[in-house]
Amino acid sequence: MARNLVTITEVVNDFLLTQDGSDYVNNVSETIVHNFALRGVRELGFDMLQRVRSLKLAVNSNDTVDLPDDFVQLSKIGIVGSDGLVHVLGENPNLNFSQKYKTDSGGNNIDSDGDGVNDREDAKTGTSTLGIFGDDDYVVFSNYIYQNNVGQIYGLGGGFYRGQYRLNYDQNRIELGVNTDIKEVVIEYIADEARSVNPTVHVEAEEALRSYIYYKLVERKSNVPMAEKNRARAEYYNERRKANARLQSFSKEEALKTIRKNFKQAPKY
Repeated sequence: MARNLVTITEVVNDFLLTQDGSDYVNNVSETIVHNFALRGVRELGFDMLQRVRSLKLAVNSNDTVDLPDDFVQLSKIGIVGSDGLVHVLGENPNLNFSQKYKTDSGGNNIDSDGDGVNDREDAKTGTSTLGIFGDDDYVVFSNYIYQNNVGQIYGLGGGFYRGQYRLNYDQNRIELGVNTDIKEVVIEYIADEARSVNPTVHVEAEEALRSYIYYKLVERKSNVPMAEKNRARAEYYNERRKANARLQSFSKEEALKTIRKNFKQAPKY
């Protein structure tokens, strides 16, 4: 394990060892502390400890990709070229992933598990043989024409993508609109670290996690004074702020790199 990471087990054990008889949470069980530690890892992870993972996934026969079991949010999806770079796919919210009810030989809907919801199956085929705007009438962007030549408008330009995708949370997969010869795609996504066997947290956020555990333990206790609850809450958010500042540090080299970036624009004509 990397030296800049500590496990949840270590944080929980240390938290329990530092409690004494005068603490408000001196009789708390290890199971409860571990449960709040997992919640803290998830909350901190969504905001500042984002664990970005890269995974190569096979494309199914129906042009879909199953989402990983620890998936939270998609960062990037694309195809790795011979240059070693990820050529990203563009998101298209209009990709069709509709379904239809399964029916028996008599045309009746099927409810195989008896849960009151009819079974469904993929039905991505078209609903009409006619084009939306007719065969030749498409609504597209056209560059201006000057002296019988096609020019380009300064400052405008479209992105170029190797294909398209759409997230399908209902069926826990990604719908693809790519060439049929593509067998694998690479996705980069924010993972839920709390689902690991023994999650880890960065050492710079360790104290923020301890403060979160204590704050959540005393938050609902009726025998804890309100002043102590407010103090625990303020301490947690202060430690959270310090951890975020440490993890999101912006160096002088990064600032110079940002300033010196070249801006490319298309010529007018």
